[in-house]
Amino acid sequence: MSLADRIVAGFKVTMLGRVVHAAANGALLLVLARYLLEPAQYGLLYFAISVVGIAELFGTLGVPNATARYVNEYLERDETQVRYIIRWSLAIILVAAISVSVAVSLAGTQLAALLGRPAVGPLLTVGGLYIAGRSLVGYLKSVFQAFNRVDYSAGLSITNSVTRLVVTVGLVVSGYGVTGAMAGYVIGFFVAVVAGLVALYTQFYRSLPPTRQPESDLRGRIARYSVPTAATRASVVVDSKLDTVLVGILATPAAVAFYTLARQIADLCIAPAQSLGFTITPTLGEQSAAENVEVAGRIYAESLRNVLLLYVPAAAGLVVVAEPTVRYVVGEAYLGAVVLIQLYAFFVIVRAIHKITGSALDYLGLARVRAIARGTSAAGNVGLNLLLIPPLGALGAGIATVVTYSAYTGVNVYYIHRELEFDLGELASDMARVAVVALVMAGVVMSVLPYVTGPFSLAAVVATGGAIWATLSVASGLVEPSAVLSFIT
Repeated sequence: MSLADRIVAGFKVTMLGRVVHAAANGALLLVLARYLLEPAQYGLLYFAISVVGIAELFGTLGVPNATARYVNEYLERDETQVRYIIRWSLAIILVAAISVSVAVSLAGTQLAALLGRPAVGPLLTVGGLYIAGRSLVGYLKSVFQAFNRVDYSAGLSITNSVTRLVVTVGLVVSGYGVTGAMAGYVIGFFVAVVAGLVALYTQFYRSLPPTRQPESDLRGRIARYSVPTAATRASVVVDSKLDTVLVGILATPAAVAFYTLARQIADLCIAPAQSLGFTITPTLGEQSAAENVEVAGRIYAESLRNVLLLYVPAAAGLVVVAEPTVRYVVGEAYLGAVVLIQLYAFFVIVRAIHKITGSALDYLGLARVRAIARGTSAAGNVGLNLLLIPPLGALGAGIATVVTYSAYTGVNVYYIHRELEFDLGELASDMARVAVVALVMAGVVMSVLPYVTGPFSLAAVVATGGAIWATLSVASGLVEPSAVLSFIT
């Protein structure tokens, strides 16, 4: 299989996993927000998830990404070391994740009181186990990615998402309320963990040659490399979780619900970029290690071009349809989220760029650079949150996130361009055509919005926008019709 075919195959299977994950999460969002939970309850659930998400940082310690980097490297250099890397790193994750989980579960009531939200005490008690489950799922997905078997990572995502949907809805309907919803998240993770550990042992670990003599200081190098990846992870957690916690403390549970809804819609939109980034990252590392810098540069540039072609028009469309989407899909009780969704349309573009850029820096040996940039961005985000949330509520948190994340992504792109040179002029030319496509598509969609009267007519308008995007992209030479047919088949 050629390099291009391998990337396309990996993208397709990863995309399948992301689509199922997005569909399951979208269905869960719809059922919980529209039918089962009030905005305040929905906000409390995701306030609790954000709190345990921050604690999860101490359950991974940066080990998953460091493990992935060294497994990927030693599969090329010396396979006899890979078993040792997996054994040692898995032991660290197990000890750290279980310890943090137990601590949070035991201190759930006290922690809830400290945060000024006693109602989330039972959620934190159950949610302590969320830390161990998510930590182990993240570790397993990173290891499968390092083996260039993203189909197994996709399988974990599908298992987790589908189990979460079924169990969460079942527990809430059975009368367990918001605590039952948290338990559904926990059960979904642990079902995926069991499946992932079985797959890791039977399909990968058992077929590796035994480690007769661990390489000198290998464990120390992995540990040292985990420091900058842990710092990067800490900054990610601050950006994605701490702002939600601050909204919950400084504003209201309903504000948390609006903020969470906007971020969840952004997450649903990001699946294609996540799939592409997850697929190309180890390949960029391989090509760079083999000193094929030009090949790596071409792969990255083409990936960036495709991401912008998809996400610039998608963001324009999201701005236009945000209000009817909330009104007819989630319900009028959540109309306070509309302005946040429109703000996050720009965030979707920036985040899509980062999804194919950030992790690649780790594989290229630039984890320290990324960690410094991420830490600076996170510190700025916290400062802006504290400044903007009191007067603006959830909108202030959204502005802080968009500003700091955009700056961080710009630094990432600068360093990867320096490492893997590619033609920025050609990329800018393509972007001009993409902008025209986005404006025409958004204009047409906006002109027919007055005729939207419900979810089905809204779906028809969205489908029309997609057809216009595809037609104009092919007509302007941005996409070859044969490429579209090849991907579908």
